[in-house]
Amino acid sequence: MKENFISVTEAARNFADCVNRARYQNAAFVLLKNGAPVARLIPSNMPDGMPDHAKICSGRDLAEVLTKTKFPEETAKAWRHDLRAARKALKHPAAKW
Repeated sequence: MKENFISVTEAARNFADCVNRARYQNAAFVLLKNGAPVARLIPSNMPDGMPDHAKICSGRDLAEVLTKTKFPEETAKAWRHDLRAARKALKHPAAKW
């Protein structure tokens, strides 16, 4: 897949065209702000062979990788502490029904 580098301003001015090219031509866009990459616009039907930065990782994928990873004890404790803190910080969604 070809990546097109465009400024954020250019992407804003031509957003519909960028979306159509992503959808119908399988084009990807790297949005630049002051010359530095800040975001990507990629097709939702990503084909096999996408670059690593565009692959999606689910929670299940992460859990599988973590079970195979050997962390030093201190790193594992810090990670576990951060995970627990993140879970406590999450708010349950308000019931919409």
